[in-house]
Formats: sequence, structure tokens, C-alpha cells
Amino acid sequence: MQSGDTVLKQVMAVFERESHLKLHNHPIHMSFDGSALIVAGEVPDIASKKRLLQLTRMHSEGQRLVDQLRVTVNPPVGDGELRTRIGERLAQAAEFRNCVICARVKGQLEVLRGTMDQAGNDGSGVVEVTVEDGVATLTGQVISLSHRRLASVTAWWVGGCRDVVNLLEVVAVEADGDDEISEALHLVLEADLRVRAEQITINVKNHRITLAGWVASEAERRQAEQDAWCLDAIGGVVNRIQVRA
Repeated sequence: MQSGDTVLKQVMAVFERESHLKLHNHPIHMSFDGSALIVAGEVPDIASKKRLLQLTRMHSEGQRLVDQLRVTVNPPVGDGELRTRIGERLAQAAEFRNCVICARVKGQLEVLRGTMDQAGNDGSGVVEVTVEDGVATLTGQVISLSHRRLASVTAWWVGGCRDVVNLLEVVAVEADGDDEISEALHLVLEADLRVRAEQITINVKNHRITLAGWVASEAERRQAEQDAWCLDAIGGVVNRIQVRA
């Protein structure tokens, strides 16, 4: 078994070569606890977090990973405010109009929209938001894998999350695959007013997303990639979008 420092050096060399980012101001640490490799530290954005975890899996010889990477938030957002923002954003999203939205506050359940009696109705679901130390945890049930993925993206979009842990269950058994990921990302890009979805093409193969097309600015190009990385259970993102001068 390689040491944590050896794995870290290998991962960071590939990360900096592929992403052209230097994380000198965001120290990363890797260490073994029994058979598990703990990956901890601060990263600048969700893309860096997901890319680092992906590379670590490739270089860790099949060891179980414990993800303790957190996204830097400046200025920081209090847990109560972040919980409120996420709950309100979910309640406003058309995709969750049939869901009961609630929050866990100091161990007590607060219903933000709907009633718990509705949670078991056909075509309905429930999303519960808990926030601790800037980490948002989503629990409950939704009707599809797309809704599950959209819940994570919605939480990240709020701003202020250091991490999002999605524990939502899907009511009906549904096979995941490339078409499902493509459908979810189409919905995400269409909902994000910061990008023009009609100018971006999506190709998904073996859960790996490739983005192409033309956009008006580097900021829009980066935003589209960030949106893709916000999706759960994907195999990576390749950004081939070009900026039209």
C-alpha cells in the first residue's frame, strides 16, 4: 500500500497538469485510517473537489475513500441562513412543486411547504434539509434520479455550501445510465440563467460528460462546467466549449 503522501503527490501532479490550477493556498491532506484513505482540505470550487476525488480513486489502488474535502466559502454563511436559502430555493423550483420541503433545526422538523401527510401521496415526495458547519445534507424521497441530481445542484447554486451530501432515495427503482445523466444536465443548463443552454451540446459516455459548443464569455464556459460537476454519480467532465470572440 502506498503512503498518503505518495498518493497525494501523484494526484496533485495530474490535477495541476489537467486543470492548470495550483492549490498552494488550498492545502490538501491524505492519510490512511485502517483500510480507508481520508482526503481532507479546502478547495476553491466544486469542480476541483470532484476532480481531485476522481483522480484519487484512480491512484489509490482500490482503497475506500473518506471524503473530507470542503469548498472554501468567502465570506462564510451561517448554518441557519444557508438552511433557509436552500429550503426557499427548493420550494421555488418548478421541479419540486409536488414535494414537501422541510428543514431540521436543532433536532426539530420544520415544514417549509406542504404537510407531512402529503409526503406519501402518489407523485409527491419530501426533501429534508440539514446544515452543519456549512455542509448541507439532503434526506427524504423524490420521484426520479433526475430530481435527486437536481436537488444537489439546487443546493450548490444557493452559494455558501462547503459540501452537499445527497442521501435522497428514489421512490421507484430506476436504472441509471448515460441517457439519465444527459437528461438531468439538460434540465440544469436550461434552468441556469447564467448560461445559454441552446448553444451547448452534451455527450455522455460511460457516465463521463463532454460539453461542446460556443458561448459568449469565459465565465459562461466555466459556469457550464461547474453545473456539470454539481451532478452526482458522474464519471468526469470534459469541457470543449469555445468562447466566441
